[in-house]
Order: sequence, then structure tokens, then C-alpha cells
Amino acid sequence: MFSVVVDHVSFAWPDGTTALDELDAAFPAGRTGLIGRNGSGKSTLLKVIAGELTPSSGSVSVTGEIGYLPQNVPLAGRTVSDLLEISATRAALHAIEGGDVAERHFAVVGDDWDVEERALAELDRLGLGHVGLDRTVGTLSGGESVMVALAAQLLKRPDVLLLDEPTNNLDLDARRRLYAAVAAWRGVLLVVSHDRALLDLVDQVAELRDGAVRVYGGDFSAYEEQVAAEQEAAERMVRAAEGDVRRQQRELIEARTRIDRSARQGRKAFENKKVPKIAANGLKRKAQVTAGKQRALHLEKLREARERLAEAEPAVRDDAEIRVELPATEVPAGRTVLTLPLPPPPAAPGHEREIVAGVLETLVIRGPERIALLGPNGAGKTTLLRRIVEHGAHVPVRHLPQRLEVLDDGLSVVDNVRAAAPTATVNEVRARLARFLFRGDRADQVVGTLSGGERFRAALAALLSAEPAPQLLLLDEPTNNLDMSSVAQLAQALAAYRGALVVASHDLPFLESIGITRWLWQDREKGLSASRLTVGD
Repeated sequence: MFSVVVDHVSFAWPDGTTALDELDAAFPAGRTGLIGRNGSGKSTLLKVIAGELTPSSGSVSVTGEIGYLPQNVPLAGRTVSDLLEISATRAALHAIEGGDVAERHFAVVGDDWDVEERALAELDRLGLGHVGLDRTVGTLSGGESVMVALAAQLLKRPDVLLLDEPTNNLDLDARRRLYAAVAAWRGVLLVVSHDRALLDLVDQVAELRDGAVRVYGGDFSAYEEQVAAEQEAAERMVRAAEGDVRRQQRELIEARTRIDRSARQGRKAFENKKVPKIAANGLKRKAQVTAGKQRALHLEKLREARERLAEAEPAVRDDAEIRVELPATEVPAGRTVLTLPLPPPPAAPGHEREIVAGVLETLVIRGPERIALLGPNGAGKTTLLRRIVEHGAHVPVRHLPQRLEVLDDGLSVVDNVRAAAPTATVNEVRARLARFLFRGDRADQVVGTLSGGERFRAALAALLSAEPAPQLLLLDEPTNNLDMSSVAQLAQALAAYRGALVVASHDLPFLESIGITRWLWQDREKGLSASRLTVGD
């Protein structure tokens, strides 16, 4: 029995870009991890299943109620209560408690008399006990807003839960809580993610690749083993087919050589009068017939060998990868890049501010330092990066924000990059975008239609094309939405970057791979200090 069935679904964006084309898929009860390269259509498929997008053709059937956690949670002007979708019920409850016994209030409350208690309990279970129901969502960190949105879905107790990159922006503690919630989920779960730890909690992996969905039993580790075995077998078949093609080509050449040699010998015998003319002509015709048959036989064998090779090659994965090339800039070791006075931590009500040893009063960055900025959700990491931009550095600085607000959704990818690099020609911009896999018409796609991973690649292309070339890079959760191959390419480029770098991230393996030289810890109460985190924590 399948709980979600996608039947010949097609979807195209208003600019004509096709996202899904006659897609078929079926997801059973249990936990399914939906994976695929950036731009393969995973988020679009989730939106179609959730009813957020209407397919141009085909249909989707879902058994039961749907809960959907999008990749980007809307924040503006909403309270935590609004995001939890309990504001109307709370207002009715408060009215009844205040003595207003109008029938409409009881209709709104229904059986949800304990909605506030359940909401607070769910928030506490997800590590958000400090977040009040009336707090404005815009004051939450990216990770806190994700967890509040998750709490909203868990409160609804849907039959089918759709999660799109739920670990984006989450600190280590929040990730562990989300993993626990996923492991305890007993309904149908379909999660899009590049988080290995999360994908190792699923019952099966569905890969969206080349416009089709293929399901593998087991978690992500089992998927990798199956794909590795398939690739080994596919590569053997290709090698065998290539060997067969070479052999058939060699035999064709040898056959032609024999035929040509025989023809030369026949002509020579006739010229030397060793064979009568009538006999020579008969031998010539016979040789031509034989040569034609042999040539046709070898050509047919070569054609069949090439067909077998053409059939074998598509099974071997040869995915295009981004090529991140950072500006050729260098900061001398002794040069001061940034001097930023830091505000003192807030004092507790009725108490003097506590002076904590090790807390920085000024952030100073010198030379090509590579700083990792750590801390729990809501500690102020994003705020600190914004303060650096507003304060200004002693060198050109570029900031890649968490929500990628640097892009204009109404412009194409090309036009966004040209805005950052006004002196670059269109051909130069297109050449740069090709390294980020925006080739041909893909570079003309409107940014508002891009997937999360594509949007990040476009933002990174614009950032790295900016004039003048940045000598201080500020990156806020740069591995969000990127597939594993793209993360590896980004890490390789950052490891070779010779400018100064500040990266706010919860992805410790990524941070360790880019050669961090200083680890800083941002605390919402104490401020900024040297981190005691060690490799392996």
C-alpha cells in the first residue's frame, strides 16, 4: 500500500523552465529519504505533493492529512503562535476565560482546550523552552524558526509529513533533537536532505535522477553500498563493450587489409599474363562478392558492439560538478583586516554586568585568518556577521547571508551576476556561471524559480564575481542546500583561498576540511570568546 502516489506529473515554471516531466513515484508507509543533485526537482516535487504547486498534468494522491515543512520558513510579521497555527484557538480560549461565552469561541476551540500546554511542551521537547508563544518570529534565528515550524507540524499530528532540508541552520543540539523526532515518527515521512546522519534514520532512499525516481531499500549507507556495487558492474560492462568495439574495429581493418592484398595479387597475376583474362575476371568478381560479404559482416559486428557500448554507458554515473574558483587575492600575514568593538553582554535585571574571563571586547582579524564562528541557535552569529558588514573592514569584504538575500528574485542568474560585476562582459559572466553549472538557457533562468542549491550556487557566483575582489569573506551556513559533491568542491576552493575568512556553520566536518585557524564561540548571554571545541566533539 502506497500512502503517496505521483502519477505522470509534469510541472513548469512561468518562464517555461521544466522542473518535472511525466514523473511517476510512489512512497509507502515509513520514513523515506528523497535525494538527488541540486536542481533535480526534489523541492518542487514536495511542493506539488503538499499542494503548494499545481502540476500542469498528472495527479497526486495522498492518504490522510499532510504536514509540510518548507525549506525557507516565512518570518515577517508573525508570532510563534501564528507559526504554530494556534493563534485563533488561543484567542478563543482567552475570550472564554475572560467571561465571553459566545458560541463562536467554543466552535473555534473544539477539543483543543490544552492547546497552549501541548504547544509549550512540544517547543520544550525541541529545545525551545525559552521561546514564548507571543514572540515575533522575525526575532528568532534561522535554526530557531525551523524548529518552531517543525513543532507546528508535529502539533497537527499529520498522517504524511514532508520535510525539506530540515537540518539547515540547526545547531548540534537542535539536530540531535530533530533526529530523535524523526526516529520516533510512526506515520509516513518524506524528507529531502543532504544530511548523512538524518538519512541514516530512514527506511528507504528514493533518488530523483534524470527525471525519474528510483527507490533503494535501507538507509543512506545501504544506498551507497548498492550504488557502488551497481557502478562497479556498470563499469565492467562498459570496459567489456569498449574492448569488443576495439576488437571489431581491428578485425575490420585486418579483413580490409586481406581483401586489398588479394586484389593486388590478382591484378599483378593478370598483368604478368599468368592468368587468362576470362579467368581473371571471374576471380575478380568472386573476390569482390566475398570481400563485400566480409566487409558487411564485420561492419554489422562493429555496429552491434557500438550499440552494446551505447547501452552500457548510461549506467555509469558521470555527474557534472561545480568548479569554485575564488578570486586570486592575498592578505599579508601581519595586516589588520578587521577591528570591531563588541557590545557588552546584557546584564541580568537588578544586577551589574558580569565580567567573564576570555570574552572578547574587540574582534580583531589579522592576515589570512580562517575563523569558525560557532554557537547555539539564537546566540547572535548572524547578527555578528551583519555587524561586521555594517561596521566595515580595512579590506574589501563580501557577505553571503544565510537566507541569500543578495539575489533579486525577479532577475535572471546572468543579470544578478552582472549587477555584482558591472565591468565584466556578458561572455565573461556566462563563462563564470558555467563553472557553477549554469550553462546556456540555465543562466537565463529567473532566480525566483531556482532550487535551494541552485540559488546558493547563483549567490556564490555573484559573491565571487563582485568588484573589487573580496579579501574578507563572511559565510553564513554555506553548506545549506548543497549536495555532498558541491560541499566538497566548496571546501576545496576555500582551503586554497588566501584571503581572510569567517564562517558561521554547524557542519564540523566541513569546517575542519577548510583549514580553520581560530575557533570562536558566540553565546547569547556571555558574548564572543575562544571556543573550547576540539576535533571529534
